Amino acid sequence: MDFGLSEDQKLLGETVSGFLKEEVPIARVRELEDEETPYSRELWQQLAELGVAGILVPEDQGGSDLSLLDAAIVSDALGYGATPSPFLSTSVMSVAALRQVGSSTEVNQWLGGIAGGELWFGVAATEVFSRREGAKVELDGDKLNGKAMMALDCVGADYVLVPIGSDKLGVIRSDAPGLEINALQTIDRTRSTSELVLAGVPLEACFSDASGAVQAMFDSGRTALAADTIGACQTLIDQAVAYSLARKQFDRLIGSFQAVKHMCAEMIAELEPTRSLMWYAAHCRDAVPEEFSAMAAHVQSHSAEIGREIASVATQVHGGIGWTDEQNVHVWYKRIGLARHLLGGPELLRDGLARAQGLA
Repeated sequence: MDFGLSEDQKLLGETVSGFLKEEVPIARVRELEDEETPYSRELWQQLAELGVAGILVPEDQGGSDLSLLDAAIVSDALGYGATPSPFLSTSVMSVAALRQVGSSTEVNQWLGGIAGGELWFGVAATEVFSRREGAKVELDGDKLNGKAMMALDCVGADYVLVPIGSDKLGVIRSDAPGLEINALQTIDRTRSTSELVLAGVPLEACFSDASGAVQAMFDSGRTALAADTIGACQTLIDQAVAYSLARKQFDRLIGSFQAVKHMCAEMIAELEPTRSLMWYAAHCRDAVPEEFSAMAAHVQSHSAEIGREIASVATQVHGGIGWTDEQNVHVWYKRIGLARHLLGGPELLRDGLARAQGLA
């Protein structure tokens, strides 16, 4: 069978890419990097008007109710442009979780707010994989205590989703009493991460028997994060090829050197099957749900590995200037570097897959 994108999906990718190229060029990205949070409410509203924010939200709540593959196409475009936005945490992970916990007035209002661009959700989920002492959030009655590191997109958010143990999911307001959100500095300044300190933080809602929702949140997030890395890899390849066709050494374009040709060809050869793997992982959510969790872990771990290699080789094609601030390639290099460690690194994910199959 032929497996590829439909004409509508190709048009979706072209539309989002065209908008980002026009409205959020790399010069604008660099400006946003210097803000307290790199995310712009104005940009988020524009993405909502484009249909991006509510791409997975049901039509009844004002969304498009499209597939995870459609959301992955958007994430690919955001990665290509190194666009700062809370798309991963809000439009993918939070919507995936909220749709699983069941319909209620609160949930419908939150989904509608996401689709309209009025709300964004942070996600304090990365700490789930930590083995640090005291690295967990605990429920005491109807309040939360604990600490969560590397929480995604919480600075400037309206609400935060917090997994509690293995089967509960809490929702808290970002301005709730007892909650302290401390922005963290990482190598990637296009993405917002923070430390959450919770001291008797009241819950807006708490969903029990939510293990399926938490798993859906991680699986969807890993697939979208892999798509973001793939988009970042693609722009690095494009920039490396363009540079090789403009830069001369010894009165010859460096793109005419056999070694440079091989470097560019090998990057493409690594990326294309990874893109197909990502498409299939996203396709599995609706078509082959029994494979979805495993495929999401596979594509996130594999994209993290090839992403690191492509980022390094693309920078090498640029020579010494590629490691300086004068070139933009390091913006994507760092975005790929941080993405490798979010939602479980490759080693942890592969260990989990092996254990699930009785191989470890």
